[in-house]
Amino acid sequence: MNIGVAIVTKGKNEVVEMAAEQQVLDKIRASVKLQLGSKVQIMQEEGRHRLNVSEGVLQNAYPCVFTVLVKGHDPEDEKLLSFNYSDIVTKSVRMKLCKESA
Repeated sequence: MNIGVAIVTKGKNEVVEMAAEQQVLDKIRASVKLQLGSKVQIMQEEGRHRLNVSEGVLQNAYPCVFTVLVKGHDPEDEKLLSFNYSDIVTKSVRMKLCKESA
């Protein structure tokens, strides 16, 4: 039985674009790591004109994802949400720092 293997080669432009995308992800990853422990507002697109907005604390940053701890009105309502860094690039998730009240 002969199994065929296809080899796909990429042009120089595609390699450059991939390197640029990786740099963007690295910058986002570094920025998230610097803000660990900070209060943030997360805006998630949930399909057709629906936006879920929540506030929480940046908990951890891992190689592919970061987590945000969102507290509700009751202690039982606490949720740990995880997001891909690429969610920020594609703008399906937007995040901004909350101003600390004095």
